[in-house]
Amino acid sequence: KHDGVVEYVDASEVRVRRDNGALDKYMVTKFRRSNSGTSYNQRPIVLLGEKVEKGDTLADGPSMEEGEMALGQNVLVGFMTWEGYNYEDAIIMSRRLVKDDVYTSIHIEEYESEARDTKLGPEEITREIPNVGEDALKDLDEMGIIRIGAEVKDGDLLVGKVTPKGVTELSAEERLLHAIFGEKAREVRDTSLRVPHGGGGIVHDVKIFTREAGDELSPGVNMLVRVYIVQKRKINEGDKMAGRHGNKGVVSRIMPEEDMPFLPDGTPIDVMLNPLGVPSRMNIGQVLELHLGMAARQLGIHIATPVFDGANDDDVWETVREAGMARDAKTVLYDGRTGEPFDNRISVGVMYMIKLAHMVDDKLHARSIGPYSLVTQQPLGGKAQFGGQRFG
Repeated sequence: KHDGVVEYVDASEVRVRRDNGALDKYMVTKFRRSNSGTSYNQRPIVLLGEKVEKGDTLADGPSMEEGEMALGQNVLVGFMTWEGYNYEDAIIMSRRLVKDDVYTSIHIEEYESEARDTKLGPEEITREIPNVGEDALKDLDEMGIIRIGAEVKDGDLLVGKVTPKGVTELSAEERLLHAIFGEKAREVRDTSLRVPHGGGGIVHDVKIFTREAGDELSPGVNMLVRVYIVQKRKINEGDKMAGRHGNKGVVSRIMPEEDMPFLPDGTPIDVMLNPLGVPSRMNIGQVLELHLGMAARQLGIHIATPVFDGANDDDVWETVREAGMARDAKTVLYDGRTGEPFDNRISVGVMYMIKLAHMVDDKLHARSIGPYSLVTQQPLGGKAQFGGQRFG
């Protein structure tokens, strides 16, 4: 907001001392959950004692680099087929992109459990859950809520909760025991919050809202617990990726770097795309981007080409010539498995590719037995209802 000198900087705040002696504090957001489970995280990019002016960037947000939008990564791409693995727009990728966390993203999911008043009495959030062993409770605190930092897997307890149940809900065995021993059976059932399928990760934050603390809760709710679980997802077969030209596809194979085709200087390429994805769609921009990107990398420069007012053909080929590349900008590639050159020269270059939000971990679903529809007695449909897969 004002000119000054950075007096203090850490992960969560930046303080700037103005020229007139006043102190400005700027809070930095760390790992907040944003839309569709993405992580909103800011990191300071100024140093202690640095002079800043009004309007300078103090911290980078998510998908930003030095205050500029940066959603993807520049990777080395070749347009070639490879054993049929990039049939139908599929993408073949080098394991280097997994190892170096080039396409690794952080996701935060929110789960909530509320204790309500029921006709039979209030629900209770507690550690004392019927028919649950001590092993399952090891990460819960004395209130029955998971501790921050615990690693959880599918089906683990997050919030222990019991609901009173009426006599009608007792099973035949429980009624028999009740009749023999005459004591009151424990009339509660387990309605705890558990980690759903594919939701495992590390507990990042727990928020507890109660009436006593003066929180606004909906009628009939005595206590609300929100648990935030964070996952680190590396790129995986089945994840969706795209370039800048609507050239989207699904990762079909992640290969060891040593099996990827390599350039004459020995550099293995990162991604193989199917050349058949270009002619029928007529998005030739991706090929020009490829050549221009390679030329820019050879020359060590950055190139900005706005949409309707960017480089034309002559500019592109002129840059390619300056970079000392071949006239058609293609190159010989060698098979990583045999070391022999491929028969034809191949378009290789640098393309900007983005990992999209459609990830295979969110879509993977399996079921043996589960809930059925009351009306038709057929299994429900969809992952959210833990349904069956239709076919035929």
